[in-house]
Parts: sequence; C-alpha cells; structure tokens
Amino acid sequence: MHEGLSQEAEQLYLAMLRGAMSKPGAAHAELERLGLVRDHDVRPPRSALAAIASSHEAAAVRARETAEMLARAYAEHQTKEVDFVEVLKDADEVISAFEEMQSQARTEIRALDPGSYLSPQPEASPAQPPALARGVGYRVVYESALLQTELGFASVQESISVGEQARAFPGVPLKLVIADSDRALIAVPTVTGGNVVALLIHPSVLLSALIELFEAFWRMAVSITPGGQQDTHEEPTTATRRLMALLSAGLTDEAIARELGISERTVHRRVSRLQQLLGAQTRFQLGVQASRRGWL
Repeated sequence: MHEGLSQEAEQLYLAMLRGAMSKPGAAHAELERLGLVRDHDVRPPRSALAAIASSHEAAAVRARETAEMLARAYAEHQTKEVDFVEVLKDADEVISAFEEMQSQARTEIRALDPGSYLSPQPEASPAQPPALARGVGYRVVYESALLQTELGFASVQESISVGEQARAFPGVPLKLVIADSDRALIAVPTVTGGNVVALLIHPSVLLSALIELFEAFWRMAVSITPGGQQDTHEEPTTATRRLMALLSAGLTDEAIARELGISERTVHRRVSRLQQLLGAQTRFQLGVQASRRGWL
C-alpha cells in the first residue's frame, strides 16, 4: 500500500463508513492525521486526497529539477572530462552497453522509458528474459503515451508477462537504465538525428542522483496490470466526474446507487473499470489518481 494511507487505515475507514466503532490504535491515529476522521466521526476524503495529490505534484517538480541538473552535468561534460562518465557515440555501442548491464546485473534493473529514440515504440530486450530467469528484478516506468498505441501496449504487456513490474507516468523526461547501484546509462538523440549518444555513469554523486530520480518517478507512477489497457483519452465523462465526486464524499455503494438511479452492481462495475483504467488497486488510490488528473 502506498499513496499515503496504510491498508489497515483504509480498511478501518471503510468499516467506519458502514457504522463500525473505531478503537484507539495506529490505524485510527493515521486517519486522524490525514483528516479522514475527527472526534471518531468519518470525514469526506476530498481534502485529504487533494493534499496527497499536491505532494505528488511537488515531487514531480523536484524530479524535473533533478532532470535539469543532469542535463547541465551532461553539458559540462562536453568541455571537461571526468572519470565517472563515459561517452558512447555509436548506436551499436549503446545497445551493447545496455545488453551487458543486464547480463551482469545481480539484483535489479531500474529504467525510465519514454520510448526508443530510434523507433516510436518501446522495444523488448533479448537480455531481459535470461536476467529475469536468474532472479534479477525489473522495475520500469513508461511514458504513458506509449500505452495509447497498439504496438507500444503489446510490447509493455510482453515484458510484464515474463516478470517485469511496470508503471506509467506522463512526461518521462529521459531514457535511463540503472543496473543494481553500480552503473547507469542515459541515452539521448543526437542533434542531427539518426543516431544516439549515451552517457555511462559509474559510482558517483551523479549516479546517486539518478537513482533518486528513478525512485521519485516510481512512487508517482501508476501500476500497469497484465491486460490492463491504460486508455483514458475519452475520460472523464460527466458520469465519471459525478461518480468520483460521490465516492470522494464518502458515500457507500448503496447510497451512490440511489443517487444515480442505478444498481449497486453497476456502481461496483464502474468503479472497478476506473481502477483498472488508472492503475489503482484500491478506491483510495483511485481517488488520488483521479484528483491528480483533475477529475475531481
């Protein structure tokens, strides 16, 4: 559980909505801290969701500031040689370094993927399945626009099917691969196009900053589930906005069904669809994702 609310606190909040009494404890204290409970009364979650969404926006700003810092570091490298950075100027050299990083990884590969600079779609690496087979974990944050294309969605789903953990976020700023905590590869297109320049980063303050950059985007991104298309281009509809407003006000499915003149089963089905659409595992996460996108 993430997004600022533990599973225990979430379960307690839902139980209190159904009329259950709350006992003093960590979960109750957490709900009070987030403003979801006051004097043992359940409060509408809208303000708490807005606060959490604001914290994500602040994290996004910090992440983009880090990306700008990395760009300045790259510019400085053009005039000053440093021993913890290698410049790879040939596409074959870049691909070879990428494959080698995966084949030598011991524990984890982390990556930000805005899409290939040599093709508009993400491309599966032949080194990934063997690495996964020997126990190397993969965590990848994809540019959310990639999932709106058939080829991009199929490629990501293929990686998920062999064991990759994947998330999506709009505006992934650079192509980055991190092997364990030992090396990182940043790939950028050349000014003239048709080729790729990459920086191979060895242990340094810069490598530590890249790791922090990835983790910031991982925390903000939404999960991509197997078979779960992230197509949101038709949302939010008026019906979705009304449903989200009722959910954020803390109404039960029964009350929402009465308000909308539909069955509880239909409410549950629509909420489940929205959770899948936004990559939210719980209703609280759904509220956070919807608030982040301006649906509330």
